[in-house]
This record gives sequence, C-alpha cells and structure tokens, in this order.
Amino acid sequence: MDKVLLTIAYDGRAYHGYQLQEDLPTVALMLNKAVNSAFGFECNVTGCSRTDAGVHALGFCAAVSPKNENDTITVPIDKVPIAINIKLPPDIAVLSAKEVAPSFHPRYDAKAKQYVYKIHANRIKNPFYVGLALEYGREISDEGIEKMNQAAQYFLGTHRFDAFMAQGSKVEDTERTVYEARVERNNDLVEFTVSANGFLYNMVRIMVGTLLRVEQGKIAPRDIVGIINSQNRENAGFTAKPDGLYLKTICYDY
Repeated sequence: MDKVLLTIAYDGRAYHGYQLQEDLPTVALMLNKAVNSAFGFECNVTGCSRTDAGVHALGFCAAVSPKNENDTITVPIDKVPIAINIKLPPDIAVLSAKEVAPSFHPRYDAKAKQYVYKIHANRIKNPFYVGLALEYGREISDEGIEKMNQAAQYFLGTHRFDAFMAQGSKVEDTERTVYEARVERNNDLVEFTVSANGFLYNMVRIMVGTLLRVEQGKIAPRDIVGIINSQNRENAGFTAKPDGLYLKTICYDY
C-alpha cells in the first residue's frame, strides 16, 4: 500500500494540539513515532486539520505514506489500527484504517468538518468532566436551550465570519459555509453541533461563547445576524475554553 487514511480519537488534555511543535508534546509527535515504529520505516503523516491545545477528537483523520518511494506498507489494512495502537499512549487511538489513492489529501479533499462542543450545565461540578467539558456552573433550562438553538440557525449558510475569528488571525478569506448548527441536551450535557466546509481559528469556541450570551439573556437570538454582518470580533461573545471542543467527523467523497 502507498497511502493509508487513519481515523483517530484522542483526549487532548495532555497535548499542545495536533500539529508538531518544537519541544512540546503534541498528538502528531506521538502519532508519527508510533507509525514509524509500527511500519518499520519513516513515514509522511498529514493531518486533516490543526486542533488547539486541550481540544479533543472523536474522528480526526490523518494520511500516512512512506517517505522513501522504495518502502511500502505491508501490514494488512485490518491490522493497521492494532499495529499502531500498540505503540501509542492510552489517550490516543487509531479507530480504523482505509487504503486511499496516492493523490489523496486529508485536508484539501475534505468536503465538510463537524465539531461538537460539550457544556456541563450544572451548579455542581463533575470531576469526570474536568478538561472534557465546559463547567458552566449553572443549569440551562429547556427554554434556554431553545433560545440557543434558535440563535444557532442564523449561522447557517454562507457568510463572512470575521466576527467569529480570533483577533490577530491573518486569514484573509473568512467566508465559510455552515451546513448544520444545533443545540440539544444529552443527559447532563448541553451540546452544540456544527458542520461547515471549513472553520476559522477559534470559530466554534466563539460561537459557543456567543450562544451562551443568548442563554444569559444578554442578546437575542436574532442579534446573531447583526454580529455576523458587523464582521467585528468585539461584537461576538467570549472564546469558550478548549475543554469542551471535539472534532467529531471529517466528510470525504469515498
């Protein structure tokens, strides 16, 4: 095999994001070491996206191919996850592997990405959510969830999302298309799910901070329209902590 696409899950609490960084523990560093050891030669490992320090993944994708054209992946495709997982720490796991064309690129061939942000909405903290959900410190009523869900619908469609991009970001093309945005209760968590053709730096976390302003009654659901149109970061809500953010799914045409 010339190229394999891995689907990976990881708990991001111990890492400074996915991308390789000098002298810092990252998911890519651990994955690269594990892949090279499992296959017995150096590989190119290309991730589908960057994730910030402390952000998690349920379905991150990375493509693996030999660096040397004389090498080839001989591990049977159904055994690839097992071979790599043996080499990985407990907080990172390869869930599945699939052979792809040599021209495949996990970032540029992605049609959509889906994130979920988890909020523990309770006055009593839960130690099992530490670093894995935003501890909101108060309950969110059904009415509050409905208001947040109404507000989320205004994210749908194609817009310039300058107001939902971290200040200082140098990205010039801020137009993104949001396909799905919803807020719902999942047992003792409130979850915001959003899908788009791409995301700006901190975009989902700023969306969450803005939706929580709606829940708090500081802005109305309809105000999201004005915030988007303003293209001004100062008009949107705070940047929610990375704790509750999960890259859930990457969609490809295969």
